[in-house]
Amino acid sequence: VQLQASGGGLVQPGGSLRLSCAASGSISSCNAVGWYRQVLGKERELVARITAGGGTNYGDFVMGRFTISRDNAKNTVYLQLNNLKPEDTALYFCKCNIWTSNYWGQGTQVTVSS
Repeated sequence: VQLQASGGGLVQPGGSLRLSCAASGSISSCNAVGWYRQVLGKERELVARITAGGGTNYGDFVMGRFTISRDNAKNTVYLQLNNLKPEDTALYFCKCNIWTSNYWGQGTQVTVSS
């Protein structure tokens, strides 16, 4: 499975973005798809995750601002980012988990600044 992340950009505080993670193959083959983010010098952290069954979980810092969803017909997982804060600035990655294997896409940069 190859993943292509897109949708990042520069946005003002309080703004919104929608990130997309498109799979080359069937996204349904993933047991779970997660969005992670990383700031230079810090560890990568989980933002949101969605399972094949549609179950979701979010990082504690999300506090209802972000929503993960999947469209199996388009082989794409989305991450809607609302009410963005400067501390959300990071490189965002998506990951497909198939049993014991993980497949990472390249990152898409999100910058929140006035």
